[in-house]
Amino acid sequence: MSDLFSFGQFDFGEVTNNYSSSKDVLNEQGMNVGRHVNSYGKEDWEDSGFAGSFSSDYVENTMVVGHQQNCQQPAFLDLGIPDDFYLDVAPPPFQSCPAEITKLSTMQTESSLQDNLQKEKPSTVPLASLGILRSSGRGFRRLNGEKIEVSRYDTAHIKPEPKVGPRKLSTEDILCLAGQKFIQSSSKLVDDIGTLGLPFGSALLDLSYDEAKGVELVHNLLASAEKVGQQQYDRASKLLIQCYRFSSDTGNSVQRVVYYFCEALRERIDRETGRLKSSGRKLFVDLNVALMRPDPAIIAYHQEVPFCQILQFTGMQAIIDHVAEAKRVHVIDLDIRYGVHFTVLMQALVERQKCPLELLRITAVGTNSRSTMEETGERLASFAQSMNMSFSFGVVMVSDMLDLKENLFGLDSEETVAVRASCTLMAMVAIPGQLEYLMRMIRNINPCVMVVVEIEGNHNSPVFVNRFIEALFFHGALFDSLEDCMGQNNSNRKILESTYFSQEILNIVAAEGEERISRHVNISVWRAFFSRFGMVEEGLSTSSLYQANLVTKNFACVDSCTFDMDGKCLILGWKGTPLYSLSAWKFV
Repeated sequence: MSDLFSFGQFDFGEVTNNYSSSKDVLNEQGMNVGRHVNSYGKEDWEDSGFAGSFSSDYVENTMVVGHQQNCQQPAFLDLGIPDDFYLDVAPPPFQSCPAEITKLSTMQTESSLQDNLQKEKPSTVPLASLGILRSSGRGFRRLNGEKIEVSRYDTAHIKPEPKVGPRKLSTEDILCLAGQKFIQSSSKLVDDIGTLGLPFGSALLDLSYDEAKGVELVHNLLASAEKVGQQQYDRASKLLIQCYRFSSDTGNSVQRVVYYFCEALRERIDRETGRLKSSGRKLFVDLNVALMRPDPAIIAYHQEVPFCQILQFTGMQAIIDHVAEAKRVHVIDLDIRYGVHFTVLMQALVERQKCPLELLRITAVGTNSRSTMEETGERLASFAQSMNMSFSFGVVMVSDMLDLKENLFGLDSEETVAVRASCTLMAMVAIPGQLEYLMRMIRNINPCVMVVVEIEGNHNSPVFVNRFIEALFFHGALFDSLEDCMGQNNSNRKILESTYFSQEILNIVAAEGEERISRHVNISVWRAFFSRFGMVEEGLSTSSLYQANLVTKNFACVDSCTFDMDGKCLILGWKGTPLYSLSAWKFV
């Protein structure tokens, strides 16, 4: 069977849509927990510094066991971190609300990203890059229980003119307006403007002073990136000087994102002109390693920005749906971190009436941070004891993913296996042999479902300017969300941007070859890749969609989180810009 899926190396840089060694293997360490009644184990979680983040009412009331159990409407309290931190659980009374799921079930899934995959050829003329600028606006559907007509996201779509009256323009609006100005000022391509189409019309004539400054700032940044792409480094440097004058790492979201892209462009110029050797500076911070640390800034991000909570609850519901009738459940997690998302699964499984659970097994896979994962297992074991649940936790630690073998998981023929991969696969795009090996290994395990969360970006283009523009719009939306959710003067926000996100920008813009690790690709690329391993996409249940909608309502920025169904995949965005994808897969 494995021969059926033996292909040449998959080139992630060639698949786009129209928008743009022998190592020592450490043995599995496990623990078994019998049925024992105890407290919820809160003190164990408090020791790690992550207690008190989640509302018990929220979790107890929202997870749906299978498709038959009614959803419950919670009273929203102080919802905390869904990924890394403690969840205090106390079963509250609840009210059923089947009508909410019924309304969601009427939503029509729109087909999108039906573009033919094609190879992208580098060019010194940035015409394709201008096309990306033109098509940067993307329509999204909000999951509000109603059927809403939205535009597909394809390159024929032009975003409507933004309202530039009392409403403050978003960072994406400013970026789009700057893109329009850049197209208009491109004398080399003036004849192509009519075919490209211009967004926003006369919106440039009705801007506030600060908005106009933002447009001019981004315009100069785009012009500098164009000159870098054309290897006109002196002209690019002069434009960067103007950008530095008006950008700031403590200003508004436009000024901040421009500042960090300026830093990345300066790094690229210095490298390409020989002022700085490529080996002289590390251009990547391993975010997966960083996120394993109890950094207060990371904690604040999970608490105050909704993306992680939405993705974790929705992904867990997808697993719950697929193990609804299994008595012995085994979940393999490729990115467990502090494992709080599993408390959601554990509560749902222990509440099942028709099919009582006999055993829940969780196996954490990693190449580092073994002690952190073992501490996670201890907390989850205590949590399982508090609910009288039969539970087993194991760690499979390897020094290289190429050393990961099926026999390390101790698979039981009577158990139902699910795999969770949250922002894990994207780290291997730069190492395709490792990624393909992992997928073949998972195929041999043959899980009932594999839930995949990835960044919905197109940051792997071989064309520098294309990659720059895509990354600019993506991080523009991300910085905009930080400003809206955390505030301008929030110290944790400053740390997030300067320590984590800036390093990602630097790697995308300044690095090339093996040094360029951040190679995010969108769902159309993942579909093409997964098809090589006989994987088919599973639809997300209305219960899963309900989780996405419900979590969002706990945040003041509820109207800024946007959702779209790209086929069977949920796309999570910010004010219309796609940021993350969540999909479920099975092997056939």
